Amino acid sequence: MAKLVLVRHGESIANRDNVYTGWNDVPLSKKGIEQAKNAGLKVEKIAEFAPTHIHTSVLSRAIMTADIIADVCSFLYLPITKTWRLNERHYGALRGINKDVSKKIFGKEQVLKWRRGFDSVPPLLTQPVQDRRYQKYDMRLMPQGESLHQTQERLMPYFWDHIAPELMAGHDQLVVAHGSSLRALIKKIEDISNEDIVKVEVPNAEPIVYTFDTDLHIVKKEVLH
Repeated sequence: MAKLVLVRHGESIANRDNVYTGWNDVPLSKKGIEQAKNAGLKVEKIAEFAPTHIHTSVLSRAIMTADIIADVCSFLYLPITKTWRLNERHYGALRGINKDVSKKIFGKEQVLKWRRGFDSVPPLLTQPVQDRRYQKYDMRLMPQGESLHQTQERLMPYFWDHIAPELMAGHDQLVVAHGSSLRALIKKIEDISNEDIVKVEVPNAEPIVYTFDTDLHIVKKEVLH
C-alpha cells in the first residue's frame, strides 16, 4: 500500500482579499506562511509516510507551501516537479475581481455555478496568459478560462503518468496544489458525482491523506484538521 497526501497551499494574499486568482501568481500571506508550517507539522506526524517525490504547480503560493512543508518535514532532498497541469483552475476574465463584487455584477446563482459547478465556464480572456513560465508549451494548450471539468482534463494525464504508477509501486507521494485543481483530482479518485462535487471544499493547508492498495483502490482517507 502507498499514501498520497494532498495539501492546498496556505492562505494567499488573494485569498485574504477575497479575489479570484486562478493563474495570477500571488504569494502567501503571513497567515498562509504559518498555515504552511502547521501543515508541515501535521504531515511530519503521518505514520509511515515516506514520500519519494513532491509534485506542485508553477505558481508561487503552491511552491512556497511545498518548500515550507519540505523544510519542516526534512524532505528538501526529495525531487520536486513543478507543472502547469497542477495549476489552479483558470478563472479567465474573473481574475483579480473581488468575489463579492462579482455576485453583484453577475448574480449569486451564476457565480455559484462558476465557482462550484463542474461544467460552467467563466468569462474567457481574449488570449492565453503571456508569461515566460509557459513559453515552452504549445499556446494552444494554454486555457483562457476553465470549468472544473476542463481543469480535471488537463490535470489527470499528469496524475496517470507520474503519480499513479508510483503509488501502484508502493511509493508514497506528496502533492501541493490548489483548491480547485485538488477538487478536480479528488472528484476523479473518489468518483464523486457532478452534483455532489459542488459540496466539496478543500481548505487551505489541511492535509488530506489517502491510503491506496496496489490496484489504486482507496483503503482509507483522513483529513488532518
